Amino acid sequence: MSYRALTLAALAAFAVDQGSKLLVVHGLDLKTRLALDVLPPVLNFRMGWNRGINFGLLAQDSGTSRWMLIALALVVCGAVLFWTRSEKDVKVHLSAGILVGGALANVLDRLVYGAVADFLNMSCCGISNPFTFNLADVFVFAGALGLVLWAGKHKQ
Repeated sequence: MSYRALTLAALAAFAVDQGSKLLVVHGLDLKTRLALDVLPPVLNFRMGWNRGINFGLLAQDSGTSRWMLIALALVVCGAVLFWTRSEKDVKVHLSAGILVGGALANVLDRLVYGAVADFLNMSCCGISNPFTFNLADVFVFAGALGLVLWAGKHKQ
């Protein structure tokens, strides 16, 4: 396993996500303003505190669910690292890295805020999207997609 590529990808994903949240949520004061139209309707900033998983699923407002989701994210990160340890393809390492970096960025949000800070809202073509997400979510999705596409392709 190329720990260097995986580690750099994870650090980059983590830093980009947390930097975007510092800039938008705190720098642009979205946490107070709650909404900011950037390129309507394609890109808007809408403040959302997600206490659950994607699309607000499992969003019970309890400390137990918060800690369970933190534990789940850490277990998934460990499983991804274990699963990809024998992979030779750098695309797999990069995919695993951005998935882990995104997941850990959302874990940090849960630790600091008690919820994940979501702010991106995108709509198109007459379809109004009510959901918000963040760059960590994009990294988790892209990393998982990369693992599906490339993991196991070069094994003997």
